[in-house]
Amino acid sequence: MKTLIKLLIFSILGVCLFNQNILASEKIKIGLIIPLSGENSFIGERIIKSTRMAINKINDDRIEIIPRDTKSNPIDALKVSKELYKNNVRIIIGPVFNESTKYLDDLKEVTFISFTNKLIDNPKNVISAGVNAVSQLQTIKKFNEKNSLSESVFLIPRSQFKKEIEEAIYKTKIKHKEVFYYDREATKLTKQIEDLTNYQIRKDNLKYEIKRIESLSFKDKEKKIQNLKKKDTLGKINFDSVIIADFDENLKSVATSLLYTDVSPKRINYITLNQWFDESLLKENSLHPIYFPSVNKSNYKLFMNDFKYAYGLDGDQLSFLSYDLIGLVYFLIYENNFKVSKKIFYKKNKFKGKIGIFEINKNTITHQLNFYGIEDNKFKKIF
Repeated sequence: MKTLIKLLIFSILGVCLFNQNILASEKIKIGLIIPLSGENSFIGERIIKSTRMAINKINDDRIEIIPRDTKSNPIDALKVSKELYKNNVRIIIGPVFNESTKYLDDLKEVTFISFTNKLIDNPKNVISAGVNAVSQLQTIKKFNEKNSLSESVFLIPRSQFKKEIEEAIYKTKIKHKEVFYYDREATKLTKQIEDLTNYQIRKDNLKYEIKRIESLSFKDKEKKIQNLKKKDTLGKINFDSVIIADFDENLKSVATSLLYTDVSPKRINYITLNQWFDESLLKENSLHPIYFPSVNKSNYKLFMNDFKYAYGLDGDQLSFLSYDLIGLVYFLIYENNFKVSKKIFYKKNKFKGKIGIFEINKNTITHQLNFYGIEDNKFKKIF
């Protein structure tokens, strides 16, 4: 009887050890849906390389990344996602483009971590991981509060991005004076900025003041007149800062229109959105200082150097983000005892990546960003 009991105990222990070995050898499969063919294949190739860097850094054989080609369209994004689902994949990083998320709510058991920074109208199972408008305005709000700026004017282009900014203003409750919409077309833009800044009124004020002084008789009259003639306008500006929700040449066009109307960064604060350290802005001396939220610059530069050294190619913003997303998903699974579950993106948590701090809460990702200014032809960290 004792022998039988011993055999049963050894049998049970054997089964337990066998099951533990199976669990230890099982891989955590993570899908990666990106464009690997067509005109956007270069994006996918860099993401693949960045992913490889992240996996090498993690150095855990239990994680398996399975890439698939979306061909940059929503139909193929859904098709390859279904194939991954059949292969027991329940977390997928991607897609890259917001348009490609269109049909992904067909796979309700799968959580997608997309590269897009758009938060509005996403399928419920798609979590945007890009640096979104809410994260950026939270950082701008912090800067404004530190500098007692409460009379900001939001300058928002009439574009698809407009709703994202409006939603972020509402969610962050950032203090501001006005929201002003403009057209990017140059002829319309200049006139609209003139109206916003009361340019013609201030110009007329100067003209009338010169005439008034000319009609008077007092000491240093001519000096006073000459000083007035050096000005472009006369009168206060009724806001303390502008927050320009635009990028690249469009940003420069708006700022140039402000300069034309005698509203320079020496009189008010120029603030904009994440410019990803666009070096062309360093040359725009007349726009300095100009401020913006962004990712950790030191980490960004270090990553780009490492990427260049490893592959002989220049990295980009998406490859930088993808590196962090591999680490983020690994961290959340690790925290959950290597169990894949939807709950890991619902529970409040934080992850420190190269971008900065990722904040996860109720299937939403936001970022704790840094804040920078451009002065003396340099990027300067404010906080």
